[in-house]
Amino acid sequence: MNLNDLLRRQDLDPAQVIVMRHSPKEKEMRKVMPWLVHEKPAVFNAYQQSQSGLVEKALNQFAGTGYLASFIGMKSGTAVFAGLYRIRGAVPVDHKEFWSMEVNQSLRSFGLPDWDKKDHGKTCLWFDLELQDTYARWIGKLEVGWPPPAIKWWIHANKKEAAVLSISEESRFAERMPDWRELVLTWAQLRVIPTSWRTALSHWRGVYFIHDRRQRLRGFRVRIGKPARPVAELCRWRRWWQQAAAWARSREFPFQHPPDRRSRSGQRGSRCH
Repeated sequence: MNLNDLLRRQDLDPAQVIVMRHSPKEKEMRKVMPWLVHEKPAVFNAYQQSQSGLVEKALNQFAGTGYLASFIGMKSGTAVFAGLYRIRGAVPVDHKEFWSMEVNQSLRSFGLPDWDKKDHGKTCLWFDLELQDTYARWIGKLEVGWPPPAIKWWIHANKKEAAVLSISEESRFAERMPDWRELVLTWAQLRVIPTSWRTALSHWRGVYFIHDRRQRLRGFRVRIGKPARPVAELCRWRRWWQQAAAWARSREFPFQHPPDRRSRSGQRGSRCH
């Protein structure tokens, strides 16, 4: 059985389907992309809503009639299903409009590069891609073999056959949380970690080391006690992460430690320069 067989079972013509295997060059983007599918679907979709060259022309050809079968390359020679999208249409956007979108600003925090300077005065097509219910239950679970050559990251479904390799019980996009000794995340990654990771972190206590990589200066350590209310405690720390991220961007206000119930004032603070 191959992907085209699955499409035909849903009365979809493979000749009207573009298939993409996303495998970003940017290391951080490549790491978070599987997480985005479940945790931030709009941000994941934004990654594929603008294209260039032949890919843009191919998608535009099917605007209003065709579909995009989206996959993520988790390992060499294979691809994991990330959703079937209807190509509803497209509108041109310029450089300013593109970066004014919140979803694209999120992608930038994961390493999405800016346009070439020579293209700042041009426009690109922004595609309206609508996620379908078709095989939605297999998102993160359906794995296919990617037809060679591997460098070809998009294909017309009717011109290549992607064999179905497996359908797992659990999503491959929600990978197992690493051991605490190996858990290293950036500010941006903290916002999109899998739900199962957030649940696990809500039960942790320990020492957190936070380092400003941009300035390559000293970080600081904060010790927290075992939370009495794990979920509420995690929410408190997520708000602190958001404050820290904003501080790192602006450097305009003091860094406030999360309230410590043992402190008379309710706060302990320090300024990191």
